[in-house]
Amino acid sequence: MHSPSLAVAPADRALDAALRRKIDSKTKPLGALGRLEELALQIGRVRGSLTPTLANPQLVVFAGDHGAAKAGISAFPQDVTWQMVENFLAGGAAINVFARANGIGLTVVDAGVAHAFGERPNLLNRKVGVGGTVNYLEDAAMTAEQCASALRHGAEIVDRLAAAGCEVVGYGEMGIGNTAAAALITHCLTGAPLADCVGRGTGLDDAGLARKQALLQQALDIWAERSDDPLAVLARFGGFEIAMMAGAMLAAARRKMLVLVDGFICGAAALVAAKLAPAFLDYAVFCHASAEAGHRSQLAALQANPLVSLDLRLGEGTGAALAWPLVRAACAFLNEMASFESAGVSEQL
Repeated sequence: MHSPSLAVAPADRALDAALRRKIDSKTKPLGALGRLEELALQIGRVRGSLTPTLANPQLVVFAGDHGAAKAGISAFPQDVTWQMVENFLAGGAAINVFARANGIGLTVVDAGVAHAFGERPNLLNRKVGVGGTVNYLEDAAMTAEQCASALRHGAEIVDRLAAAGCEVVGYGEMGIGNTAAAALITHCLTGAPLADCVGRGTGLDDAGLARKQALLQQALDIWAERSDDPLAVLARFGGFEIAMMAGAMLAAARRKMLVLVDGFICGAAALVAAKLAPAFLDYAVFCHASAEAGHRSQLAALQANPLVSLDLRLGEGTGAALAWPLVRAACAFLNEMASFESAGVSEQL
């Protein structure tokens, strides 16, 4: 099932020593910029330059509906998916606000929403399934062919952005029920107990959380041919938006773009991407530690060190948009901060 198109080459480490020397020679004590120093090194490595650029930052928000949402795994009705897409298109959602505030371009993609939007100038129609995925409490959420199609669509979208000069891309999502899908993917691909992967999503109370856990255990119990193959897991439980994100992440890594990974749902796509192509992680910046329970299991499995922890659990790519100024600052200090030599400042004895 592992197509050559899913391959990612590791980031070239040929410049690592020179990048470390450049970072260490800046007018500061060694290591004084902490996590930003690691980030600056990663940016230089990914971009293959001692003076890297991160031009034309873009966020792509993928939206899709989940058949299992009709079984009551979310506190919100499925119609909220298409209603929130309309909010994105009108510019009124949190991700619109944060993208505008930070100078990030925004693309909204219909990956498989159970709604007919018609032709819209600011919406990419890449519907894989007109009515969303199948209810995984009854059967696989998508066929292998649908899963492959979603991966291809995600890659094609990023290829277009790269051709237009984008060098850094973040991802977001919208889909009622997608925290449940992400919980199942996380459990299957990390081995973490299901209870540790299931959270309140859009705000379930204790009874709702217990029901969600029971339904997800039921979904696992009826999967007779259970596997830890990432594409099999993705097809069984994923959403079209999660599959499309995974394809987009892999394409961005192949293009040597920096990848800004948002929270729990994007983390599920990143788990799939990393299982398919471990070198993907060279290109990924994990932007924040989500308040959603399963995100901790994802970060531990990926050995990821998120930039910030703000107790976010909104999705939409909001964590990626909020982390972008830190990423930009890391790149700027690498390029613009004086060295001890250039500034005429005495170094440590």
